[in-house]
Amino acid sequence: MTETTHQQPPAAPRGAGAGTRSPEYRAARSALHGLRQDLFRDPFAYRPLPPRRTDGPFVRRLPARLRSAAQHIPHAVVGVLALIALMAGALSGGLPGGDVPALLTGVLCALPVLATLVRPVGAFWLSLAATPVAAIINGGGGDWPWMPGAFVCHLTVLVVVALRTRPRTAAWMWVLTAAYAFLSDVFFGGSYYYTNSGPMMVTSAFALLVVCLWHVRRTAQQEVTAQQTVTAHERSRRTLLEERTTIARELHDVVAHHMSVVAIQAEAAPYRVENPPPELERAFVTIRENAVAALTELRRILGVVRAEDYEAPDAPQPTLADLDALLVNVRDAGSRVEKVVTGAVRELPQGVELSAYRIVQEALSNSLRHAPGAGARVEIGYVLGGLGVRVVNDPAPEPNLIKPSPGAGHGITGMRERVTMLNGEMTAGPTDDGGYEVAVFLPVATVNEGDA
Repeated sequence: MTETTHQQPPAAPRGAGAGTRSPEYRAARSALHGLRQDLFRDPFAYRPLPPRRTDGPFVRRLPARLRSAAQHIPHAVVGVLALIALMAGALSGGLPGGDVPALLTGVLCALPVLATLVRPVGAFWLSLAATPVAAIINGGGGDWPWMPGAFVCHLTVLVVVALRTRPRTAAWMWVLTAAYAFLSDVFFGGSYYYTNSGPMMVTSAFALLVVCLWHVRRTAQQEVTAQQTVTAHERSRRTLLEERTTIARELHDVVAHHMSVVAIQAEAAPYRVENPPPELERAFVTIRENAVAALTELRRILGVVRAEDYEAPDAPQPTLADLDALLVNVRDAGSRVEKVVTGAVRELPQGVELSAYRIVQEALSNSLRHAPGAGARVEIGYVLGGLGVRVVNDPAPEPNLIKPSPGAGHGITGMRERVTMLNGEMTAGPTDDGGYEVAVFLPVATVNEGDA
């Protein structure tokens, strides 16, 4: 006798069948959820209209008092529209200014427009509710279902609320307005020879379409602005990292040279002394081992920042002694450059001289790009405790056949990075006569004779 066991499939959880519904059902359910979210969930919430921004290209040129008043231009426009709705409602029924129903109709048409300032979604429902009330008060009117004041009121409310919300809310307001127009024409418009539902739906459709296009354009501009901000930040960050990589490569050549000299001298020093004591030999061995270890670690770390296609330069790194050759190249490019050296010329640390040379090189390159044909002056000052570098160029001559070629704006960033690395100070900016000046001070530690 054989027993067979059949496993029943697990029961589907409650509500799991919603995932098997048709796409049409899911779209309709999503649309109804959007309707409930936009127009039925807390419609009378307090949402005041914020002041207008004053950083626009036109408003920021206004005087301070007018610029402050410009913040409330949207509120003033809504107030004017409410006044127009009041006048249209009051003048459309009975004797102008002479009967209470006409005045009441004007107030009913103005209140929803004013409500858009603080409760935009609630203003739509107020406008939709005030429309039949205004029609009942002015029972003898010839317009149905929107009296003239109600027509202006509802159209204004649709546009203002659409501006303050989003395109989906505008679409739902138009659909509900069309539903009200259809029901009022079918069930309550039999005694009227003329219905203005068609003009209302066509006019509001065009108005809301323009508002939706404005929303789309504004969103696209905000995304582009945000992307440009991120791109500029990343470009600046990448430039900074590239400059630091270049500085690391140059410092490697400087430090590696000195560490190699230390290692070689530590190895050869015991042979220069006859019968050196064991303690001295061990000391030199320790010095050499530490120098080799430091050099190996330096090369390992530098391998992280080196590009794969980077090749170490065969020529030695430039110093301030090579400035004359640099100035000759600049003069050959058509720029008048003079060099002034003050103070007692002395040998500085190679890192300081390399950075000073690169700063002068970049400053003169900027002068050639931004002020072609202008004269320049390079001042090198050897002062107590450091080195001063100043590069000043004159404004570009007028007229000038050579047009400026603006760069990417990374030269100043690179110079500041070099100065910061050496704990120096730097200022850069235009001069009073229209030129440009770069002033740098690079500190150099002094060595006392007794410490040598």
